[in-house]
Amino acid sequence: MINLNGAIVSKDTTVMKNNRAFLYGDAVFETVKIVNSKILFLEDHYFRLMSAMRIVRMEIPMNFTMEYFEEQVVDLVKVNKIQDSSRARITVYRNDGGYYLPSDNTVSFLVQAEKLENKAYFIDDSEYVVDLFTDFYVPKQLLSSLKTTNKILNVTASIYASENDLDNCLLLNDSKNVVEALQGNLFMLKENRLITPPISEGCLNGVMRKQILNLAKTIENLEVIEAVISPFDLQKADELFLTNVVKGIQPISKYRKKKFSIEFSKKILRKINEKYEL
Repeated sequence: MINLNGAIVSKDTTVMKNNRAFLYGDAVFETVKIVNSKILFLEDHYFRLMSAMRIVRMEIPMNFTMEYFEEQVVDLVKVNKIQDSSRARITVYRNDGGYYLPSDNTVSFLVQAEKLENKAYFIDDSEYVVDLFTDFYVPKQLLSSLKTTNKILNVTASIYASENDLDNCLLLNDSKNVVEALQGNLFMLKENRLITPPISEGCLNGVMRKQILNLAKTIENLEVIEAVISPFDLQKADELFLTNVVKGIQPISKYRKKKFSIEFSKKILRKINEKYEL
């Protein structure tokens, strides 16, 4: 028997009783966007997931190929009749057993999906205000670059943002440099330089981050670099924007008293939509 919300019930009542993702955050995941039954940036998502599984020493099933990964996601959105435009999350977790030391490294996975209203990426021109979150910091280590289910920092900072009427928070690493936002990577435009923090600073190895870096390098007279961004640099920027595969690009309109342009954000987003025919 177990106690669930104050009631003594059979230990078989909930599948979470021994689930390692629930008990220890022992899981990694990918969130993808599907348009017309195709996963955008499929290869990047698949290899990032495989890399994360290897880093945390999960056993990768022999049948877990890129084609299998794609099939599991696309079949689900088709069954739910949301294949035209949707988002899906595939969570891979180590199987039940053990405490901190697992009984073995075999894994299971869960796929969830929901409808998106728009196929193409678009920019909302409404005000988007951010500030720094300084209660806790992102460690400068490889694990910080992975998408794991240990997101308590992001949850806590999201509550802080809501309590302070912010649309998002920017996270700092343990060197007090700006790393990323709660749901995406950060880019800063200053004159003819586009800057984003390097992965070594502790930021997520974002799939959309990679697309932006590649596309931005094709823009004439624009220097694209990965470099440390301090909180003081934000005040000097011409433009700040956030990236992830579901939203695409989210411009920041205001940080403290500084207001920013969104023209470059619109320009690079048009390039993404054109490249992938969205």
